[in-house]
Amino acid sequence: MIELDGLTKRYGDKLAVDGISCTVRPGIVTGFLGPNGAGKSTTMRMMLDLDRPTAGEVRLDGRHYRQLRDPLRVVGALLEAKAVHGGRSAYHHLLCLAQSNGIPRSRVWEVLDTVGLTSVARKRAKGFSLGMGQRLGIAAALLGDPQVLLFDEPVNGLDPEGIHWIRNLMKNLAAQGRTVFVSSHLMSEMALTADHLVVIGQGRLLADTSMADFIARNSRSYVRLRAPEHERLLDVLTGAGITAVTTAGGALEVDGQDAAHLGELAARHQLVLHELSPQQASLEEAFMRLTAESVEYHAHTDPLSVPQAAGAPGQPSAPPPAPRAGWGADWRKKGS
Repeated sequence: MIELDGLTKRYGDKLAVDGISCTVRPGIVTGFLGPNGAGKSTTMRMMLDLDRPTAGEVRLDGRHYRQLRDPLRVVGALLEAKAVHGGRSAYHHLLCLAQSNGIPRSRVWEVLDTVGLTSVARKRAKGFSLGMGQRLGIAAALLGDPQVLLFDEPVNGLDPEGIHWIRNLMKNLAAQGRTVFVSSHLMSEMALTADHLVVIGQGRLLADTSMADFIARNSRSYVRLRAPEHERLLDVLTGAGITAVTTAGGALEVDGQDAAHLGELAARHQLVLHELSPQQASLEEAFMRLTAESVEYHAHTDPLSVPQAAGAPGQPSAPPPAPRAGWGADWRKKGS
């Protein structure tokens, strides 16, 4: 179990984490979501005593991380997969961690096999691809067979097979009664993995709820109907006291009604339906709606405008000058 109690972190005038209190429970996968700059990484670093809170505290199974004698036996974490000496082999990197925490040498080979790196165990980490480095980081998190696991962007760099593997691994770890806390920006993957969500924005707690409840609370759910006798269907719905809105595509949208009830109503009036489909927002849509006011960095989809040079009234402006030959190479050399 992970307990956050009034957790706060300030860097000068910047309040990165603002009084977060929540409990991450064992037996389920808890997703940790928030826009860039929300304070997710800072929060996870404070869980591991890499950053000291300005106020509040974090307890891991009732203790602070710094109080753990052999921390890897209690908490396994993947925060930065490339945090490994490039000159060490995968095997020796894990062996060093194991020996510092009283973990037997045999466990190193077990986790290398689990993450699929046995064949490259003796190769230096500096030659690893992003995906291989990610697997090594996951192996390090699993090394002490801990009851608490923290993963920050665990699918980064993994191929489809690897993504499927880590998803099932996290679910299996939770099913064993472990506490699994995972941060990711991949909403589609989080929707398939997490059972519970903790969402923060601008350092503050925005939601601490189940996946299903989060989507229901932060999105619109409705039923879409389409029928060849559009007007008669609309009359039947209106007669039953049901408000329906006609969309641009000719379908009807109904809020607050069960699809089965609407289907039975149409059947009683011998109406043929070409579509009867419940509609619910995705996790991504619900997340975007909740965090719309908490996004720190806003990008735009409009093409970048090119400033126009002044010209004579009514005349098109002169085009910008073409870059001189070799400019790109000079720029790269100068490192500007």
